Amino acid sequence: MIILGLDPGTAITGYGLIEAVAGSYRLLNYGCIRTEPGHSDAARLLKLHEDLCFLLDAARPEQVAVEKLFFNRNTTTAVPVGQARGVLLLTCAQRDLPIGEYTPLEVKQALTGYGRADKKQIQYMVAKLLRMKEIPKPDDAADALAIAITHAHYYRNAHLWKEGQ
Repeated sequence: MIILGLDPGTAITGYGLIEAVAGSYRLLNYGCIRTEPGHSDAARLLKLHEDLCFLLDAARPEQVAVEKLFFNRNTTTAVPVGQARGVLLLTCAQRDLPIGEYTPLEVKQALTGYGRADKKQIQYMVAKLLRMKEIPKPDDAADALAIAITHAHYYRNAHLWKEGQ
């Protein structure tokens, strides 16, 4: 199964494309969609939509995983990130792609088994699970890969559980 992970942001949206087969993962692509800070919010969201459409056309994922919003301290970024997340969800929904949504806690638990793992531990596990020689950069892309792996993990476990009934 081809999974596209997305880490939403207005300035930078990370993406990570993996293939998940029988509990193992293969890296296909990763990177970031960037928008210009001097442009209007509407122009930035439009660029995010257009670039995601291009990525979806090129990658042809079977499923998409998006990080859920979680704001503990910095609520000033909640609105812009929420707008970007809305664009991502709408764009994927327009293409009838199944979408999984995961909190940072779920990502940490899926990759490390520990809900308080730090960013470096998550990045290390992403690199290890995808057999990468280096930790993926920038952080937004590494986060998107972690979200894709989390989706594969939860999807596989849900289907194994259903088969066992």
